[in-house]
Amino acid sequence: MANLCPMRKLKLIWDFRGTTAEKIAEHHCIHLNEYASATGLNVTGTGTETLNELHSIAYMVIDETDLKSVRDALKPHRGQSVVE
Repeated sequence: MANLCPMRKLKLIWDFRGTTAEKIAEHHCIHLNEYASATGLNVTGTGTETLNELHSIAYMVIDETDLKSVRDALKPHRGQSVVE
């Protein structure tokens, strides 16, 4: 019988703080996309969010099955489940 549960998605997050946080997050996102392309990683999305003038994040949404390899290689600061 096929697995009827959809693959759980995780949002891996890198935090950047300070007056240059937004620019650093944007630059980090470029590297996240390069990593995904180089490794053939199935990424649902990448991007940045500005939480306030001194705190921005870069993020990558991946399948839970890829967590260990991505976590070990890229060392995100935190993560959360994605509700679709």
